Amino acid sequence: MVLLNGLAIDVGKTTCTVERIFNQEINLSDIERKHTNSRMSKIVSYGGLVYLCGQTANGSESATGDITAQTQEVLSRIDSLLAEAGSSRDRLLSTTIYLRNIDDFAAMNAVWDQWVTPGTAPARTTVEAKLGAASLLVEMTVVAAPN
Repeated sequence: MVLLNGLAIDVGKTTCTVERIFNQEINLSDIERKHTNSRMSKIVSYGGLVYLCGQTANGSESATGDITAQTQEVLSRIDSLLAEAGSSRDRLLSTTIYLRNIDDFAAMNAVWDQWVTPGTAPARTTVEAKLGAASLLVEMTVVAAPN
């Protein structure tokens, strides 16, 4: 038994289970993963929440475009994945935005502000970061509640 962040994890079984200190057992086989490869899943649903991996414009015509085009593509991809997971932008709880250059903050926000439904803005963090490819200007990860 290993204690991690207030959870007791029994790693001595073939199937790993997590037991909260309050004796509520959580079965990790209840995790639903979609579009999974050896490195990541695009969608993970668990415990009534939807988690999306970082979304970029990679692989699209917008991948070499400006921050406006890339932000529009990223938000479109988020819409599609959330719909597939049974959620929507109105159900966002948290968003983390990574910008290659923080000088793009205002232009990214102009697209974001048109996309977010008034009154439903999630908790949000924006940071400047190096991204996976030189052409990528923005990446976003989100957590949402189901519809």
